[in-house]
Amino acid sequence: MSLKIATWNINSVRLRLPLALRYLSEHQPDVLCLQETKCPDDAFPTRDFQRAGYGHFAIYGQKGHHGVAIVSRLPLSAVGARKFCGIGDARHISAEIDEDLGGRPVRLHNFYVPAGGEEPDPEVNPKFAHKLAFLEEMQDWFANDPVMRDHGVLVGDLNIAPLEHDVWSHKALAKVVSHTEVEIAALKNIQEAGMWVDALRANVPEDQKLYTWWSYRSPDWESSDKGRRLDHVWLSPSLAARQVGTTILREARGWERPSDHVPVMVELTSA
Repeated sequence: MSLKIATWNINSVRLRLPLALRYLSEHQPDVLCLQETKCPDDAFPTRDFQRAGYGHFAIYGQKGHHGVAIVSRLPLSAVGARKFCGIGDARHISAEIDEDLGGRPVRLHNFYVPAGGEEPDPEVNPKFAHKLAFLEEMQDWFANDPVMRDHGVLVGDLNIAPLEHDVWSHKALAKVVSHTEVEIAALKNIQEAGMWVDALRANVPEDQKLYTWWSYRSPDWESSDKGRRLDHVWLSPSLAARQVGTTILREARGWERPSDHVPVMVELTSA
């Protein structure tokens, strides 16, 4: 018996609903975590997902910006949403998946970390200052509340590519937001505070290129391949040992009217 959890920055769930339904039909995750849904809760297309066999939801959205959601064919409980930095900008939602992996439910966190704007200087760029404050609060939360990380899975668009081969050129992007030293250090601090294991890099060595995002600005994203690994799956130590594998669906970047991110999935086993 296994549990498949997928994460995808969908960049508008209503605009790209056909792509989400296609992914569910073709790849059959048990749970799909979405970021940047850009949709208030009462307008979320729950009926379409229900018809596809996904009838359980945890939704935290807002009109036109941000937004996160969990869509599941398994029951969800203990649903909660944390407002980071005192701002209700719909960037986190959590739930427990009522599936027995190691004798207890799986606690799932779905994050959409702020992108941070263009200038990597918090003194002149409020968006970057907000990103750093958000990351610091994440660190403090997981360091001080072990229940929130226990038997857990953390997924989402964390908007940071931490390793040298998580970007197409470490030299070219070393001072570009998403790959700066201060962001990488902050992400590492969160990982250490929660004792999180990087599921994607557990399967792919750090000296191999690994991307989940390709800019809309590139007219030929596939041949230029100037990607970044902005989307992550982290596991608590208790679940890292149950990992079967991970999948990055690169081909989804070439679907009609795609998101600039692609779906990422982890499979865990109960055995």
